[in-house]
Amino acid sequence: MKALVYYGDHDIKYEEKPKPEILKPTDAIVKIVKTTICGTDLGIYKGKNPEITPGRILGHEGIGIIEQVGESVTNFKVGDKVLISCVTSCGSCEYCKKQLYAHCKDGGWILGYMIDGVQAEYTRIPHADNSLYKYPDTIDDDVAVMLSDILPTGHEIGVQYGNVKPGDAIAIVGAGPVGMSVLLTSQFYSPSTIIMVDMDENRLELAKTLGATHTVNSAVENAEEAIKKIAGEEGVDVAIEAVGIPPTWDICQKIVKPGGHLANVGVHGVKVDFEIQKLWIKNLTITTGLVNTNTTPMLLKATATNKLPLKSLITHHYKLDQIEEAYQVFLNGAKEKAMKIIIEVN
Repeated sequence: MKALVYYGDHDIKYEEKPKPEILKPTDAIVKIVKTTICGTDLGIYKGKNPEITPGRILGHEGIGIIEQVGESVTNFKVGDKVLISCVTSCGSCEYCKKQLYAHCKDGGWILGYMIDGVQAEYTRIPHADNSLYKYPDTIDDDVAVMLSDILPTGHEIGVQYGNVKPGDAIAIVGAGPVGMSVLLTSQFYSPSTIIMVDMDENRLELAKTLGATHTVNSAVENAEEAIKKIAGEEGVDVAIEAVGIPPTWDICQKIVKPGGHLANVGVHGVKVDFEIQKLWIKNLTITTGLVNTNTTPMLLKATATNKLPLKSLITHHYKLDQIEEAYQVFLNGAKEKAMKIIIEVN
């Protein structure tokens, strides 16, 4: 089969790899129909995760058709169309019993990281009964890909961990795919003010169409001052960091009001300054996290109503044999006006 393979910092190749096989009775083999590229994949490409073994097939988001199931798989059969969760969960360890599937002792985020992923013609999914989801025909296949990772990540780690409530003023710092997912799912909880912060005017314009009440371009104005003009001098009830770099973290810790929440969603690769000397007195709740996907079933139901404009996040389509080009487009997202790229597997 063909697959996108990682060999080291800025070294990926589209090449022939052996088709995966059932290794355990709880496995399923899925023929990939559509996949995508995540910001985390770009981090791997840039050498952010040196622990990854050269030769690893990348990718952790996608949909496909069940091709083969292990003898212990009971929820799925050959021919089922399925959503692949970015998080693999055994369902029985101490963390899975707490719905902390991200920390499953025999799973978590392993696809395209610790085991071969989904940017390929076929993939092996461990613990298939707990790591795959059937979805109705009312959900477009392109849209279903958004439910592998970005929508549950934005909802769980941004909105739920941030404890967004009716009437809140919230600021989302970072208008990439995950930030946009925070924007969409925050509206389930009726905040009164949603401020989107980014340096890309195209993304900010899209955010306005998706429900942002205000936008701040941090490339041309002081984000802290602009946000406080909108929300009041004390700041916002919830600040959500959705990039994973020190400047966006700094904005968030400066704009959250006493008693508020700071929810970090971005994947950080370097240390940040945590101004505890200023923040200890503010009675803040500060959260971090990797998506657990425990809200994926609910998000599937919400998406099936076709009331979430998720297709607006999709800007480019490529075939699998064009995936190296797609990576370059996503790497230059501002220039290429790229948000979410769908990769179709022939």
